Amino acid sequence: MNIGYIGLGLMGKPCARHLMKAGHTVHIWARNKQKVQDLISEGAVWCDSPAKVAEQVEFLFTNLSDTPDVEAVLLGQNGVIDGGKSGLIVADMSTISAITTREIGKKLAEKGIILVDTPVSGGTKGAQEATLTIMVGAEPDVFEKVKPLLSIMGSKVTLIGALGAGQVAKSCNQIMFTSTLMGVSEAFRLARTLGVDIKNVREALMGGFARSTVLDLHGQRIIEQDFAPGFKIDLHHKDMGIVDGLAKELGLGMPVSALCLQRLDEARQEGDGELDSAAISKIIDRL
Repeated sequence: MNIGYIGLGLMGKPCARHLMKAGHTVHIWARNKQKVQDLISEGAVWCDSPAKVAEQVEFLFTNLSDTPDVEAVLLGQNGVIDGGKSGLIVADMSTISAITTREIGKKLAEKGIILVDTPVSGGTKGAQEATLTIMVGAEPDVFEKVKPLLSIMGSKVTLIGALGAGQVAKSCNQIMFTSTLMGVSEAFRLARTLGVDIKNVREALMGGFARSTVLDLHGQRIIEQDFAPGFKIDLHHKDMGIVDGLAKELGLGMPVSALCLQRLDEARQEGDGELDSAAISKIIDRL
């Protein structure tokens, strides 16, 4: 099929490659053409605008940093809304507010374009290995159409509910991921302060109820002090800001999430925004 992909960063580029390797023709656009020359040389078709991408394809994926980027690509001048035909399915793999997703979906629907929210978890490693967890907000019949393509990029694709439900699940994921990462950081700090080898602590805890993917992968990053970005603190802060905004809008008391956002904000103030999320442990150490 002819498929579009816009948002070709650390996550999007490997996802586009998986679609190409599966035999699909992938049409792309990026703000900086030079950064996607490798994809073009591998067979991706360059288009001059999001509208031009939308004109050529049956499905279109977006994987962008933040809400303004999604709105600009989908609804802005020369955006997808200007080029997409009625029946085009747009799957947004970005992490944005569920409320905003529903608003964008209504505007696209006026042109007959169907929006599906498909935020992901698994980081760059999951994107590179096609093992992403993908949380989908869509009507069941639309889900069945897009699921085969999502399964090329992810190993677990779950229909959560109607449009926006995928973003709700992603916010829940970020709450649990961030609070667990904070817990791992504090546990390691306690062990080090008492002169205990955190490698041995991690090995022991991986056999008990504290076992988690965060302890496994990010725990190892903390041990090695390897903070090369997989999922940057800047983006993590943005995601938890979405959670904080929803909590305030809905009148929910979410103290753990609020503390996590505070620690991420401190990490950014220390100049660590471009580092991997595991670098939040540096803030715990500074405390």
